[in-house]
Amino acid sequence: MISKTLLEIRLNSLIDLRMFYFISLYFRLENKESYKSQEIGNLIRAYNRSKREEAESEPLNLYVEDEKGNLLEGLIAETFGNWLEIEYLFVKEELRGQGIGSKLLQQAESEAKNRNCCFAFVNTYQFQALDFYQKHGYKEVFSLQDYLYIRQRYYYQKNL
Repeated sequence: MISKTLLEIRLNSLIDLRMFYFISLYFRLENKESYKSQEIGNLIRAYNRSKREEAESEPLNLYVEDEKGNLLEGLIAETFGNWLEIEYLFVKEELRGQGIGSKLLQQAESEAKNRNCCFAFVNTYQFQALDFYQKHGYKEVFSLQDYLYIRQRYYYQKNL
């Protein structure tokens, strides 16, 4: 038996009225990371690039490793046009407070300036690094109240 939703999808998916071809769509829910999530990200980025003004987009990733090559800290970001968009900045808990995060952030901002960026953007949670970003000149642009179980999510910006 075909469900009403699947039947509607099949009926609404007619792609060539002259030849009466139908597309069968099947939905799958995954509660894990997969290559499909990466593929969707690539597809939406390609679509967005086709609709926006031309701008250089380039990864900006910094890593700190120990002598054995074990990852200790890192910053994952992208420069896009005149913006530095920081996605992640991580320092192992036992190494925090030693200035490593500050050095990563300063190095990323310096490289972003070399790439002609004028602004930086980051979002963080209430339990993460609010004071850290404020100390480095980031200003709150807005916040989401009652965000899941963590209370608030903050969005910060800085003029480079």
